Order: sequence, then C-alpha cells, then structure tokens
Amino acid sequence: MKSLQDPVSQLKGVGPKMAENLATLGIKTVGDLLTHYPSRYDDFAPTDLSVAKDKQKVTVKGTVVSDPLMSRYGYRRSRLSFRLMVGPGVVNVVYFNQPYLKKQVERSQDVTVLGTWDAPRQQVLGTKLIAKGSKAQAIGATYPANKHVRQATLRKLIAQAFEQYQNVIATLLPISLRQRYQLMERREMIKQMHFPSDTTMAEAAKRTAAFEEFFLFELRLQAIRRANRKDEGLKILYNNDDLRAFIKTIPFELTGAQKRVVNEICRDLRSPYQMNRLLQGDVGSGKTIVAAIAVMATVLAGYQVALMAPTEILASQHAEKLIKVFNGTHVKVALLTGAMTTKQRHQLTREIKTGQLNLIVGTHALIQNGVDYANLGLVIIDEQHRFGVNQRQQLREKGERPDVLAMTATPIPRTLAITAYGEMDVSVIDELPAGRQPIKTTWLKGNQANSALDFLDRQLRAGAQAYVVSPLIEESESLDVKNATDLYTRFKEHFSPEYKVGLLHGRMSNDEKATVMHDFQAGKVQVMVATTVIEVGVDNPNATVMLIYDADRFGLAQLHQLRGRVGRGKSQSYCLLVADPKTDEGTARMETMVATTDGFEVAQKDLELRGAGDVLGARQSGMPDFKVGDPVGDLKMLQIARADAGSLLATPGWDDKDENQPLVLYLKRHQLETHFD
Repeated sequence: MKSLQDPVSQLKGVGPKMAENLATLGIKTVGDLLTHYPSRYDDFAPTDLSVAKDKQKVTVKGTVVSDPLMSRYGYRRSRLSFRLMVGPGVVNVVYFNQPYLKKQVERSQDVTVLGTWDAPRQQVLGTKLIAKGSKAQAIGATYPANKHVRQATLRKLIAQAFEQYQNVIATLLPISLRQRYQLMERREMIKQMHFPSDTTMAEAAKRTAAFEEFFLFELRLQAIRRANRKDEGLKILYNNDDLRAFIKTIPFELTGAQKRVVNEICRDLRSPYQMNRLLQGDVGSGKTIVAAIAVMATVLAGYQVALMAPTEILASQHAEKLIKVFNGTHVKVALLTGAMTTKQRHQLTREIKTGQLNLIVGTHALIQNGVDYANLGLVIIDEQHRFGVNQRQQLREKGERPDVLAMTATPIPRTLAITAYGEMDVSVIDELPAGRQPIKTTWLKGNQANSALDFLDRQLRAGAQAYVVSPLIEESESLDVKNATDLYTRFKEHFSPEYKVGLLHGRMSNDEKATVMHDFQAGKVQVMVATTVIEVGVDNPNATVMLIYDADRFGLAQLHQLRGRVGRGKSQSYCLLVADPKTDEGTARMETMVATTDGFEVAQKDLELRGAGDVLGARQSGMPDFKVGDPVGDLKMLQIARADAGSLLATPGWDDKDENQPLVLYLKRHQLETHFD
C-alpha cells in the first residue's frame, strides 16, 4: 500500500544517486517531495506589448502562424524561430539553444511564451514555452533548488508523485478549523501549491499551507510539553528557611523580576514533575545569581547540580563566581573541562560519583563517558542554544529525571519566545539590577576613528579598561576590514609603554586565553584587543569602553552581546561603533544600536530586518525554517494556530474521533523527532 513515508526511490527515475541528490534538499520521502513547495510563482498573465519597454520580461499568449524554423551554427548552438499572432498583430519569437522545443511548436497551436521584449526588432527572445494543456498553463512554480537538482527535475518528480500518491494524501487539519478559516483539504492544497489554476488559488493554497505548518509545529511542541508535565520528576523539597537565610547573605537586593523568576523556579523544583524551564534575560540582568539560588535549593535537598557552559572561558568564569557566592556554605564547587590532566580528571570524577562534590561546572566534558553522578537533581545549561539536542539530552540522562533549567542571554522578542521555546516554560528577567546605568552608544564613521582613540585615552587615564573588537583574526584580501592582529600592533604602538595591550582570539590555546583573561581581569592589561571570542561570558566590572571596528559586519544580536561586556559595574560605560555601512540594513543596525540598549527591542528590530529563521537559527532555537509561513509577517496566524493547537489537545477524546486519526498518526510519527538542534 502506498504511503507518503515511501522513499523517493519508489518514483521512476530516482536511483541511488538521484536519491542522494534530493536528500541535499531535505527530500527523502514522497511526503518530503510533495511538501517541497515553490519559493515563487511566475504569473503568466499576458503583457500588453504596445506599452512594453525594451528588455522588459514579458508573457505573450497567441497562436502559431508559421512553421517553426530551426537553424544551427557553431558547436551545439541553435536558433528556433516562429511567428505568433498576438491579438491583432504578429510578433516574431526566437529561442536560442533549445532545439527540443521545435517538437512543441505547431502551426495553429496556442502557446504561451515567456521571455524578454526586443523592442527595436519587435520580437520576443524566449526563455520558456508552455504549450496548451500544460498543468502550469496559468501560473508557473519555481522551487528551492541547488547544483545537484535542477528545476525541471523537481517539476517532473513532483508531478509524478502527485499523480501516483494523491489518493493517500490525508487531510490533517480538523474540519472545524478548515470551515472557520476557509482552508482547503490537504490534497487540494498540495495540488494548488504545485499546479495552481490561477493566482487566487495559489494564494488560497499558500494560506492553508502556512496555517497547517504553524498548527502542526505548535501541536508537536504542546504535545511534548504536556508529556513532560506528566513525566515523574524529582520532588526537591529543600528547607525554605535555610534558602531564605542564604538569599539574605547576597550583598544586594534582588530586583522584582529576579524575585518573580526565583519563585517560578522554586515552585518547579518542589513539584513532582520534571522541570523544563528556559531562563531568558538580557546581558547583565542577573541570571547567574538566580541560578545560584536554584543550586542552593537543590543542594539543601541533598542533590547534586551540573552546570554546562559552551566554552572553557565561560565555564571557568562561572566556577570562579560561584565559588565566591557559595564561600562558607556546604556547596562544594568543582570545574570539569577537557583541558584537565588524566590524574585530575580521575580524582574529580571519583568525587562526583561518591557525592563529595555537589556543584559541578564544566563544558561538554560533563556528559562524557566515565562521568557518573551520585544524585543529580538539577541540570543548568547556559547559552543553551549553543548545544545540540543530543548534548542536552545526554546531560538530562545522567540522573534520574533531573530538573532542567536552560539559560540564554540572547533576547528573543516576547511575541516569539513562547513559540520558539514552546516545549519549555519561559521565565524572563526584564529588569536590570539597581545602580546599573544604560550604556551610551555612539556610531562613528571610519574617518572619525581617531576621535575614538582620544576618548579611549581619556577613559584609560581615569583608570578604566577597554575592549577593542575586530571581525577578523588576520588580514583578508577579500574584505576591507580591520583585523585583530593588525589592531593589536597599532594599539601597542599607540598606548605603550603607559598601558598594556592584550590580544585574544579563537586560535589561541586555552592556556593562552586563560592567561590573557586573568591579566585583564586583574588589571594588568588595560586594553583587550579581541575577536568575538569575548561575545559571551567575559565579566570585568572595571571595563567601561567597548570599541568595535567594522561594526556593520556584525549582526544586531552579536553587537548587543558585545556591548553587554561593559556596563557591568557602577561606572558609566560606553560603546563606540566604527562603521561605514554599504547597505540600508547595515545603516539600520547602527541606528538601532544607538537608539536603544533594551535587548528585547534590539531583538525585535533584528527580527524585522532579517526574519525569524536567521535571528533564531533553525538549528539553534527550536524555530524551524518554515517552508511557507513567515513567523514575523504571519505572527497573528502563528498565535492563532498556537491557541487552536492548545484547545484541541485540551479537548477530552479529541484523539478518538475518526476525522482526527490522520493527526493522531502524524503526532505519533513526529512527537519523538525534535526540531531543537
């Protein structure tokens, strides 16, 4: 029996090599092929040639009034010409190097010609020909393709797949939703997406496909979330008085947002279900202390905590901070990274396994074989989007269903946060700690760069430290941008011997990086020239200047992260952007950075400029690269689909109804798959 899960190799003309080529487009099954939707359509509405301009793209429909004439010249070069009656007049049509079209052209036949208007000669230089009876007569589809798979191949295979499999295309959307929003049945939707009768039907199919995508995505997320809520977890029953006593030792008052988030996390810890919560907070909002309170609560209940960070620099900094926070308590902190010696590692893993250590901070070394936990109660994953789903899952499986707290400093617009991370509960710290001053951001053109150096001089004389960031490590012939090694040399010449300049980039060894970072934090280095390796995790309250060269080469989210490396103390901090943007988008990024320091506003603007797929990253965030729907432009539809998916799952017996069985089958097939790489 045919199924949309059949491999594409079931189709005629798809051998092992073609199957391999199709896989490069994400097409492995017949269902994948049928939902490989067009990226655009060529509207074949006729052009009025009387007003057409020379070299304009045109579409003409008419009757062939001459026999086609074929002439050949040179190697594999040909010229096909015929005359076409268009309305009351006759035009000449010419096709170069498409000799096979001669078979499709007959006198008295109606055809549609796409091409370029050659006004001086009153002829059409054809690019495409559609004979009467073609499925794409009214409107033509253009597909996402690559060097391995041609448009013509996709069109041919999609037509074959639809012809052979149309009778097994089951409608997934419930009839109530189709009637409410006037949506098509799935078979008709797929047909009109690929072979639209006209532009109206193409638009109607696209609207149905977009809603179906959003609805199925939200249904999967919410089904996972509901399943997680049913999952038995650990009841982490800490002593509330002891936790309050610890919070009182924190040398500053928590913000209202931090208190709210702490309550949400603690409520999850005490519940019998496994916590799966995302803690989202802008740079400098105080996520670390919130995480520390969650650690203390877990340790008070007799459990261990593992905190996984994406880089050794960040893991080391977390460990240093937390050792200070937990000084004098019975929280024993250890740092586990890949750079340890075998002897150190054996000693540490033994202490983890026996429970002598109850807070283990590290990189992906935390999930390697040989690292066993005595009683893992809480997993904290920092900058969680930098880890693949398998890495996160491996850490979760190190204990008996430990609670999971993921953290990110990458702001996501509030409108998208609950959608992108729909399988998680989301806590947002949307308030900066008291005493923090907004960072003053200035945009300078390249010819004003010397004024940035003068400003830097004044700040250094006042006892401050500074970061200088370049987009490249070494000079590139293809890009006219400042590079870190060149800047380092120039800044050394400019500031020596009065001030010490350090260099930090990703090609340095871990020991070299650690030494430079330590010297910067200790005040031995005043100016840190770096690449974006300092984007996450470097924390020096005395650093008050962030100078970014060729700032238009960075995305908004990255610029905001870099800016967040300063402004972490009580002193006024500054971000100087040196850039001569060549595009409107580059200019808009600079203007946004100057206009606001609110990470959520920055993220919203980034979303508008680039779209959700690029901002969130399909593999990083959980937001798939939707084929049809645009989560920014179609946000209202996305929110409606989310609400409808929730309502359906909350309806008793929805999965027993006959009409919903295709949807039940779909969920069973896809619920275990994940889009959170």
